[in-house]
This record gives sequence, C-alpha cells and structure tokens, in this order.
Amino acid sequence: MWSQVIFWVCAVGAVASGIAVFRVDSMARATFALLLSFIFVAGTVLLVDLTYLGVLIILMMIMEMLVMVVFMIMYMMNPAGLMPMSMVHNRTGALAISATVFVALTSLALLVDWPERTEPYPADATRSLGEAVMGSKMLVMIIVGLVLFTTIVATVVLATHRGRYDRYGDGLDRRVPRDPVDGGVGR
Repeated sequence: MWSQVIFWVCAVGAVASGIAVFRVDSMARATFALLLSFIFVAGTVLLVDLTYLGVLIILMMIMEMLVMVVFMIMYMMNPAGLMPMSMVHNRTGALAISATVFVALTSLALLVDWPERTEPYPADATRSLGEAVMGSKMLVMIIVGLVLFTTIVATVVLATHRGRYDRYGDGLDRRVPRDPVDGGVGR
C-alpha cells in the first residue's frame, strides 16, 4: 500500500513539476522545477528496487542542474536568470505537437498487447541491466570512467599554479601568509 502511495506522489509530482518548467517565468526557476521532476522520477526508479540507477539519477541531476544555475548566474544578461521571460516558443505549434505525441504514446501504452513474463526475475536487477546495456564492454566502460575522472582531477591540479601549502609554507610554520596578490586573505 505504501509503495502505491509513494508511486502516485512521485508520478503526480514529476508531472506537476514538469509542467512547472514551462509555467514559471525564469530560467533559474525552470531549472529547479526540472530538478524536482527528475528527483520524483528517481523516486519511482527506487520503488522498483533499482537503487543504483535511482541514486545515480538523483546525483547526476542535482549536479547537472546546479552547474546550469551557476552558469546562468555567471553568464546571463539578467541577474541569475530570474528576470521574467517566456519559456515557450511557438506556443500553438508546441501545444499541438505535444498533444499529438501524448495521445499517440498513451494509446500505444493502453492498446498494445503487452507480453507476459515467463522467466523469473534476476537476482540482481542492476547487474543484469548493466550487462544487457553494455554486454562485454562493461569493464572497458568502468576503466574509461576512471580514466576520465583521473583526467579531470589532473587537469585541475595542473591548472592551479600553487598548492594548498603555498601561503603558509610546507610545514605551515610561516606566521604571515605569502599571498600572490596583496590584500588577500590574512592581510
């Protein structure tokens, strides 16, 4: 019973926050509405015991949306994307296309004869999904992920011209910090 209640809360929340993306009047608010929609979707994924995918969706979407908001604050002409603006272009065309797609997908979901499951559920659904998606390339993708992460860390380290101990020395024994720019922290 509780799983059904949580499912319907997540389903209605995902649809409502998805609609809010197009109803709010600023980019920042639309970004946070989209983030909320993805979190509700992750809730439904967690309900079917796909813990890894659910947590991955939550973490990826939080980071992606927060990075997007940071870039809006840095680069948009209006302050932080909070100025009123229309989030929909070609309103009538978009409404017609989305209504047609909604009717088509809903009719397919309701009218298609869905196959019955004949084999038992796998013991580890996440592992089975990973093997089905990646096949024999799973180990390669894990290594590629680690290499990409190492590359990101190395680039940040190489781009920083000073280390964490530059201000107070290697032994942290310098009384006055040596800042590269006068007026920095500690002066």
